Amino acid sequence: MKSEIRNSDIMALFSRVNKRAYDKYLRRVRLVKLRGFENREINFDFPVTALVGPNGSGKTTILGAAALIHQGVVPRRFFAKSGKYDESMKNWRVEYEILDKREMSSTTISRTASYLKAKWNRDAVDRDVLIFGVSRTLPASERKELSRFIGSGFQGFSEDQLTAPVIQAVEAILGKDAAAYLRVNSGEGDLSIFASQATDETAGYSEFHFGAGEASVIRIVSQIEAAQNHALILVEEIENGLHPVATRRLVEYFIGVAKRKSIQVIFTTHSNDALMPLPNEAVWVAYKGEVKQGKLDIASLRALTGQINARVAVFTEDRFDEIVADITLRAYCQKHGLDRSGIEIHKLGGAAPARDHTRFHNASPARRFFAVALLDGDKRKEAGFEPKRVTISASEDELEVFSDLSFIPGESDPEELIIDRILTGLKEIPTLLGKLTISLHLDSFMQEQVRQAVVQRAYTNGDRHNIFRQIGEDLDFLSEELVQRAFITTWAYAYPDDVNEMWDPIRPLLAKRT
Repeated sequence: MKSEIRNSDIMALFSRVNKRAYDKYLRRVRLVKLRGFENREINFDFPVTALVGPNGSGKTTILGAAALIHQGVVPRRFFAKSGKYDESMKNWRVEYEILDKREMSSTTISRTASYLKAKWNRDAVDRDVLIFGVSRTLPASERKELSRFIGSGFQGFSEDQLTAPVIQAVEAILGKDAAAYLRVNSGEGDLSIFASQATDETAGYSEFHFGAGEASVIRIVSQIEAAQNHALILVEEIENGLHPVATRRLVEYFIGVAKRKSIQVIFTTHSNDALMPLPNEAVWVAYKGEVKQGKLDIASLRALTGQINARVAVFTEDRFDEIVADITLRAYCQKHGLDRSGIEIHKLGGAAPARDHTRFHNASPARRFFAVALLDGDKRKEAGFEPKRVTISASEDELEVFSDLSFIPGESDPEELIIDRILTGLKEIPTLLGKLTISLHLDSFMQEQVRQAVVQRAYTNGDRHNIFRQIGEDLDFLSEELVQRAFITTWAYAYPDDVNEMWDPIRPLLAKRT
């Protein structure tokens, strides 16, 4: 499942932030001291930002820090003090870099919020801020303020039809007709519920009978469309009550409305689907008082935070490298009599995140196992990707070292290396074609068809990242991952020296039992 957001739109939004082309924008937050954070900085390089991390990691703290400097946000919304029981709040301080073309003559201003002498002191700025907390997905029947809407004789004070932009967005997110929805107002302030009008096919029903996420999506979209341009939107646990597809589409809506209305969105999540439409720089990971920029698979986060029973973790750049690591590790451990069990492999969305998260994990005194990063061969000669030696205890009186970075052979993409090796093997290794054909789950009489597909695509393909999908199309539409696994497996067992080059640098770690 891929995002429908165009890369050109992503790059245009990056460019706009870099050019500071916003009337109002939160550019940077520095947590000088706030709960478990000290001297940690978060840059908002993209107008839609996801905060991920395990429960209690500080995602909501960062969200609250982003809200705190704005006049319309009451500090206790995120940072309430309960008398003498919250003495830890003393000397809390957050610093901000804000773009505000309407504030004096400068487009960039600095602001501070600090907790001194039992109250917050804020040099607050004026901005339209919308906050959607986790309570938004509570069933209407459990929200006391909506009790006035209950009763057989209830009639709304007024009714409002949803606007065309709201209907269009809700339909795209929920995948259902939204033209029949309306807002029912109580006549007391802004209190309202949603309802669906009767149609020829269905009876009408109120929000008391909506699905958990249905009303949440309508409310979020309605308020965003009614908000001022350049507003700040904060959402807690975006996936609550939503199907994974709806979660992804909601984030895609945020990106679209960021382009259209110049809004900024920051949300917390535990969902990989919410991260899918976002670029790597739009994701920040919080755990153990640290913050790291970069997209991180939620399963990978569990590994980093020690929530899995692993003895070694291997972090890769992407899904293809994850498959390479899995297959080659099995071949290597089988050949050298090592135990493959307990080795977790996770993709991290890029070379820099894989390197940085590996080194942060290994440096933590609370870690329960070591990690290594497996990177593409083209990173071998880049500055900042020099392997570091890590010392481990092999026994009571013996120390060994391993490299924290390992590389797939070659100096280009691994797809190109593997295709080149297979092409050479077709000429030099008599049994390779038969093994490749079997690995592709094809009958042996199709060997020549397999050969022709590989050779032809090797000549005509313009992007090695797509070549396995193209070969699959040539061979009766085999799935891309099946073809990838077949080629990687055939290569790994035909060229053991390549596999040794990858895993010999960390063999002491792979051999360690505890």
